[in-house]
Amino acid sequence: RAMRRRARGRRVQGVMRGKWGLVFAPALIVVILDQLTKALVLDRMTLHESISVIDGFFALTYVRNTGAAFGIFAGHSAAVRVPALLVVATLALAVLLWFVRTVPLERRAVIAACGGVLGGAVGNMIDRAAYGEVIDFLDVYVGAYHWPAFNVADMAITLGVVVLCLDALRSAPAPERSLV
Repeated sequence: RAMRRRARGRRVQGVMRGKWGLVFAPALIVVILDQLTKALVLDRMTLHESISVIDGFFALTYVRNTGAAFGIFAGHSAAVRVPALLVVATLALAVLLWFVRTVPLERRAVIAACGGVLGGAVGNMIDRAAYGEVIDFLDVYVGAYHWPAFNVADMAITLGVVVLCLDALRSAPAPERSLV
């Protein structure tokens, strides 16, 4: 009986190690790429400098986002904004990690998507803690119409959320059809 308990404990640890590896590997890759690209921007560009990559569509434009997604809360003072956004992000990460615990290992895409969201959130939290704002530099536009500038962390969060939404739609039960 004791041997069965030990074997069961090893199986649980193996599943958890595999699941957490699927979360933390993409998260670590995202954080490294995010911070590396932001370091390059800080080192090689001046604030508000823009380098056209695809004329009329895409540029590298160094800006700083004092708010949350797309500049939300940008008008509030840093003394309130930064701690509040860090607390909200920390709570969101706790909820995300709780959610991952409930996801079966077989749903690898969902687990990896959570890793992308985690890495993106941590990448932007590092900026917010270090600078009080987030460094953005990817500028997509058509003519004079610009999408808000973003960064690698934002891309990972967006891609992760899209995967989670598609999975939710795919796994949602089909509505019952009436024969009448």
